[in-house]
Amino acid sequence: MTLVVDHLAELTGFRDRDVLDVMLVSALRDLMRPLSLGIYRVVGDAKRQHWLTRARIGEHDTAAAADPLWSELEDLPAIDACPERATCLREERLVEHASAAAGEPTRLLFPIVSEHEAAGVLEIETVAPMPEEQRRTVQGILRIYRNFQSLLDYSERDTLTGLLNRKTFDECFLRLAVEAANGLLARAQGGGRRQGTGAHVFLGVIDIDHFKRVNDTHGHLIGDEVLLLLSRQLRACFRFYDHLFRFGGEEFVVLLRCARGDVAMDIFERLRAAVAGYTFPRVGQVTVSVGISALRGGDTPSAAFERADKALYWAKQHGRNQVADFEALVQAGELADSSRASDVELF
Repeated sequence: MTLVVDHLAELTGFRDRDVLDVMLVSALRDLMRPLSLGIYRVVGDAKRQHWLTRARIGEHDTAAAADPLWSELEDLPAIDACPERATCLREERLVEHASAAAGEPTRLLFPIVSEHEAAGVLEIETVAPMPEEQRRTVQGILRIYRNFQSLLDYSERDTLTGLLNRKTFDECFLRLAVEAANGLLARAQGGGRRQGTGAHVFLGVIDIDHFKRVNDTHGHLIGDEVLLLLSRQLRACFRFYDHLFRFGGEEFVVLLRCARGDVAMDIFERLRAAVAGYTFPRVGQVTVSVGISALRGGDTPSAAFERADKALYWAKQHGRNQVADFEALVQAGELADSSRASDVELF
């Protein structure tokens, strides 16, 4: 019992969700000594769902392995490629697979479901069928794990939209900057595109045009519905590893990786067009203005946000319902670049 308590204390001592999954499989491995454990989550939209390995560890492994968070969907197994996992998740029940062949391991699959995080499966492979007492232990630990994730959601997510909130932005920004720099270094050392990420990270600030008019005309409940529906548009237009924030009011922020500025423009333009083409109940057409900027070496969250916000203000002043790129506006002489960045360009 002491070992279980120690692992639970360590498990709930982290606020980083990536570390949390690694700690979970490591704790269960130490408690049960199975052949292997893995946490697999579903990523992608409803039409293209794939399995992302969040953490996997074998009985002799010193550390857990995982798929890069920026993996391309086509590089990951489709959801139908692992039918037992799909059944476990769809029916939200324990699934056991015991091979009839002598010496073959037994697999147990436990569903992991939460309100905001992508749903997933804990898969445990053992030499012999798992005793009922151990199954109950695993299920109890998973309940604690899900409850802890719910507490993280409460502190880190906007209650209306479920997107990340303002106070999580700085930490996420800095972590993403480090990951992008490491990915760029890996590519420079010959790792190849699939081993890392695109060379650039972009920050986009999105603002609903004339949102005050929506609230004044239709009331705040309808305004909240517009915000909720827009958050769904954001999720549909961006990739599973892009970071989506609601900063408050009608302002949203996105952090994403892509290879070039024109690609980032195309992604945000796709969002703008999707919003403009959607009919919001009781309101009709709603449009958004967007300002974007590429991250620079040595950037601070406030400096990058300020550049994107200047581009957003330019878009608002020049007709709204458009996407404006800070760097392109500077090059065209429309804006002055007064921000300071490091001499070393990581992005």
